[in-house]
Amino acid sequence: MNTTPTRSFPPAGLRRPGRWAVLPAAVLAGAVLGGGYGALKTPQYAAISYVIVVPAEKSDPAAALGFAQAYGRVATDIAVTGDAQVWAGVTADTLRRSVQAATSPDAPMISITARSEKPAKAVSMADGVARALVLNSSHVAGSTGVKVVQFSRATKPVAPVSPSAPLSALVGACAGGLLGGLVLLVRPKRGTARGEARHSRQTTPATPAAPGTPATPSGTSPASAAVPAPAVASHQPEPEAV
Repeated sequence: MNTTPTRSFPPAGLRRPGRWAVLPAAVLAGAVLGGGYGALKTPQYAAISYVIVVPAEKSDPAAALGFAQAYGRVATDIAVTGDAQVWAGVTADTLRRSVQAATSPDAPMISITARSEKPAKAVSMADGVARALVLNSSHVAGSTGVKVVQFSRATKPVAPVSPSAPLSALVGACAGGLLGGLVLLVRPKRGTARGEARHSRQTTPATPAAPGTPATPSGTSPASAAVPAPAVASHQPEPEAV
């Protein structure tokens, strides 16, 4: 008699990696992507120039604050229409994309921030926009009653403002860990729902038969089993007449 040896399989937990491996894999992938982005991206330098709006003679000092807000909103437009492109040595699209103006809610001051891959270029763009604001305000000072003056020139930046490779890797690792945690929170819910559905199908009890009803084989209904088939009438010969 030949017997086939029983094949043993390792537990399911050893045949496939556990769900805990999703989290470190996501953290590692995020760190690699973030570090690669920080290492390959060109560093950006920022230079800041400050101008201040002052009221002219016999003008309301409170008007300077309102005009500072207005000049801050149209700073890049004034720089483009003026000579800031020539002073900075860049195109109009570069000025709109690389220069930002911010105002203070309690002081008539405007900060002009320019970003560039080269520190010297960032300084020239910030000072060029500030110079354009000063020149434009002098042309309309008679109607506005205020003028813009240079408060502080931009200084050459010594360190980039863009995130470094280690910082980008840290941010990427945090983002990857967050996504991995969300995956771990979602997957067990699906598995639990499937397991409960399978368990309910396996443990559903059969409907008990009524008392006195004979047991029926599998696959036949009790109604069809309880009704007997009609009996065939037996034919009896009639007696012959004498």
